Amino acid sequence: MSLRTFVEGWPVYRQLTGTDPLGRGAAAMSVRSAALTPRTEDADRVARSVCPYCAVGCGQKVYVKDEKVVQIEGDPDSPISRGRLCPKGSASKQLVTGPQREQKVLYRAPYATEWTELDLDSAMDMVADRVLDARHKGWQDEDHHGHTVRRTMGIASLGGATLDNEENYLIKKLFTALGAIQIENQARI
Repeated sequence: MSLRTFVEGWPVYRQLTGTDPLGRGAAAMSVRSAALTPRTEDADRVARSVCPYCAVGCGQKVYVKDEKVVQIEGDPDSPISRGRLCPKGSASKQLVTGPQREQKVLYRAPYATEWTELDLDSAMDMVADRVLDARHKGWQDEDHHGHTVRRTMGIASLGGATLDNEENYLIKKLFTALGAIQIENQARI
């Protein structure tokens, strides 16, 4: 490649000598950038979703190719966000495809220094057993005045702002049925 060809291919040279003095069009193009296509162009389908990060509920378009998420963008048809996403919502593809996402249940026993893999059924049984055990250990039939209370002080719930009204309703019902009285939600604080 000659020096002249190299210089003429340089974006700043094209910007100063061509018809694009602001460098926002042809001057900024390269052979590589001209060959680029959007990740969404060859998606098999688009699923509409809601961003999981906060209670705002911004609409998302999830682009899927070969049953794998290839891109997540704001949904312009959403009356909530009108196609806009905050930085966390824009990066939500990492929740599904990021290499740091755990794909299996890991458990570290008390006083252990290593994690062990568990199957999902065993992990769910462990959670249920521990909830029931904490409920039993903290159970109160009566308060110190002899009034019937039938409650547990052994478990509590703190919901997050990413939950919608229906999920919060079900969580409130579950913990109330378990006898918990300490039920709060971050979105209300």
